[in-house]
Amino acid sequence: MVRERIEIKKIDNATARQVTFSKRRRGLFKKAQELSVLCDADVACILFSSTGKLFQYSSSRHMRGEELNGLSLEELQELEKTLESGLTQIMAKKSAELTEENEQLRLQEASIDKEQSAPESKNMNYEDGQSSESVTTSGCTSSGPSQDCDDSSDTSLKL
Repeated sequence: MVRERIEIKKIDNATARQVTFSKRRRGLFKKAQELSVLCDADVACILFSSTGKLFQYSSSRHMRGEELNGLSLEELQELEKTLESGLTQIMAKKSAELTEENEQLRLQEASIDKEQSAPESKNMNYEDGQSSESVTTSGCTSSGPSQDCDDSSDTSLKL
């Protein structure tokens, strides 16, 4: 039986996305372990879930900070340099992602503010010769026919 290929795109269902993340994380760590054994390579994987939780794998106990007693000063310095380099790259990428996300949120906020601040009077239809000012002017005028003036309303329309 042949497996069906899936389109690689974000999974909309949060539960299905979490299940897929867990399964693929285990698969990735298994492949990293196999690569380490087959090729005698030092392999380290760091994953952050969408909630920010950290997952890690390291083929070397030294990379995990274990069994460091037997290492010479030069080996410790090389290990430190390797770890700092990797951490710097991760921090730079994460910072770029957060900066991009912040910019997108600012653009969304500006768009929403623009939509909300658009004057609603644009959509009002006025009779011939009537300005928007006369429609929105508050208070009573003595020029029109005598009608009761309602002071509880911010806008009044004299016909």
